Amino acid sequence: MKVQRRGPLLVEGPVEVELEDGTTVSSDRFRVALCTCRRSRRFPWCDTSHRARSATAGDGPPADGQPRP
Repeated sequence: MKVQRRGPLLVEGPVEVELEDGTTVSSDRFRVALCTCRRSRRFPWCDTSHRARSATAGDGPPADGQPRP
């Protein structure tokens, strides 16, 4: 697995994911991106919906250049 800041969770496949309601979805791809922001229309698979939010002004670096806590 690989965790990306403000992005999906990348998992080496094939994978099987159990959703909150108990249903199971699977992918036989060699790598899958699991959505962590819950904006994806294809949840639990990432459809890059997180990019729209990360492009907003509030998500950029602060004006003083210091990292946010």
